[in-house]
Amino acid sequence: MSTQMIESSTDSTQPALRTRLVTWKEPVVNAAQIAAMSGLEYLQHLLDSERTPPIAALLDFKLVRIGPGRAVFSGAPSEFHYNPIGVVHGGFAATLLDSALGCSVHTTLKPGFAYTTIELKVNYVRPLRMTTGIVSCEGQVIHVGSRIATAEARLTDAAGKLYAHGSTTCLIFPVDDVRQAI
Repeated sequence: MSTQMIESSTDSTQPALRTRLVTWKEPVVNAAQIAAMSGLEYLQHLLDSERTPPIAALLDFKLVRIGPGRAVFSGAPSEFHYNPIGVVHGGFAATLLDSALGCSVHTTLKPGFAYTTIELKVNYVRPLRMTTGIVSCEGQVIHVGSRIATAEARLTDAAGKLYAHGSTTCLIFPVDDVRQAI
């Protein structure tokens, strides 16, 4: 995964045109592998193999740590995340929250089970900017049942300042349901 920013302009009266090149590894969805590993084992395998999903390459964030019922992602708000009013688009924070929330649930799953988000609640506390620096989003499971799981997460900067927090409800289902959909 890599990103590259290129700045160019032929007219000095106009803002410089920026181009961003994004590359990623082909996503490999191996339902048999998912079915054979616990959620924690599968996420550890992804960390060890450095395989990241295309969304992480596109928005430039990564999974940095996992544990039972926990997942931590990090990323740096950048100019390419900006919205028309000059701050980072809320979708960047929401994606980090959704990733940390879902993966915290995933770490609790037994072999043969997967999950999907059925509800995501995001609370924005303050705007993210390029000057914010690297942010960290830690998700923690609240409850895991046989079909439903809930989790909460916080998005903070290096000093611990809160920028957003959220919660999720996830549906847990057998991996066989995934195989039928592929």
